[in-house]
Amino acid sequence: MGQKILVVEDNELNLKLFCDLLRAHGYEAEPVRDGREAVERARAFAPDLVVMDIQMPHISGLELIERMKSDADLRATPIMAVTAYAARGDEERIRDAGAEGYVSKPISVIRFVEAVRGLLDAAAARAAAVETEEVSAEEAPELAAESDEKAAAEDPEEMATEAPEAETEKADPSRHSGEGRTPPSDEGGDEETGEEEGEMDPGSSPG
Repeated sequence: MGQKILVVEDNELNLKLFCDLLRAHGYEAEPVRDGREAVERARAFAPDLVVMDIQMPHISGLELIERMKSDADLRATPIMAVTAYAARGDEERIRDAGAEGYVSKPISVIRFVEAVRGLLDAAAARAAAVETEEVSAEEAPELAAESDEKAAAEDPEEMATEAPEAETEKADPSRHSGEGRTPPSDEGGDEETGEEEGEMDPGSSPG
């Protein structure tokens, strides 16, 4: 079966028209004639979309939309409102109540089907985005662990590169201590020594 659509409509002819039209396009339609039963029937049917008449006896379509949107099991289900009135501000009030879509009577078959398909596609895209985010959140710790393992695997290579230098320094400590280097000649000291050796006291000459 195709995607499931709950149709809430008190007018018998309109209810049949909507359900027949949806079934002809491959959807599974579930009719609800009394708006007071809509929330309970929606929980049991778990629809992918709710098509709802706004003008119904016993309960307002706007109130029913608000009830569904406050229900934890139904709030994510898109709702397409249908109304015979198209007064200025109606669409804003309907959307403020929580409906994702809006069509007015008399119904255009093409527009009706396009609106249904558009809401279902948008809902599927949102669900896919949420699933992608959840998967990414679950994979994040694994990716971090893999990164740590990779870094740990690369460290021994760096240590191996540094090891020959350490061995060279150990074998030739003069690289750091300065031992084994030829000390600079102390030319100034030699000159002073030469002068001292060459000087003689005239009074002490042999003779």
